[in-house]
Amino acid sequence: MNNPTSGDSTVGSGATMAVLGGLIGSVKEKWNAAGGRDLVSNVSSHIPQGTKDYISQAQSKAFNRDHLRSPTVFFGYGEERPFYFERSPALLVPRLQHNIKFFYLNYMILTTVFFVLTLVVSPSAIIGIVLLGFAWGAVIKSTQGGSVTVKGVTITQKQASIGMSALSAVFLFYLLSHIFWWTLGTSGIFTTAHAVTRDASMHKDEGDKIEMTGDFTINAEEDAAFLNPAEVSPV
Repeated sequence: MNNPTSGDSTVGSGATMAVLGGLIGSVKEKWNAAGGRDLVSNVSSHIPQGTKDYISQAQSKAFNRDHLRSPTVFFGYGEERPFYFERSPALLVPRLQHNIKFFYLNYMILTTVFFVLTLVVSPSAIIGIVLLGFAWGAVIKSTQGGSVTVKGVTITQKQASIGMSALSAVFLFYLLSHIFWWTLGTSGIFTTAHAVTRDASMHKDEGDKIEMTGDFTINAEEDAAFLNPAEVSPV
């Protein structure tokens, strides 16, 4: 017999992922159109290779897909009592510690979704990013020959990129500060409520799984002697 709840959950998850994919795709298109790809490329070119390798290793470890919990685990579908408020501090603190470690990647994705949603409904931020993209385009175009002269002062492409990166960081800080605060506030409330009320104690042992490798063989004579000790003749 088919489970209608399971079917509805699958359809709902698919629809949610489709909506989120559309929002992220829209923001990505606007970012690329505003010259965001060139901005990232110029900033990345000035980062030492050793720093890039360290960041890459940290990202691969932190954003391991094995640490992403499914919606069924995140919301406790099928569990008898997945959410309740624990009044005892002695039990509440371990719950918080476990949930933060166990669901940290879900919390990060949730924060990113809130940020994207807030950015999409903020026209001033999008306009500011577009203007910043045009500014970067002008800098890149003017320094294509390797340098540019402004009022008798020669500025190399590297100097222009570093200066523009610093100005962009300050500009984005003031432009997106309200979005960051709104995102952190909204996601913080949701994350805290989930970490406090979600009882995921049944999943505590998932980090202790041991992967078995190799073949498991049993000696037939030893197995028979263990299972039927009465049949073994004394020495």
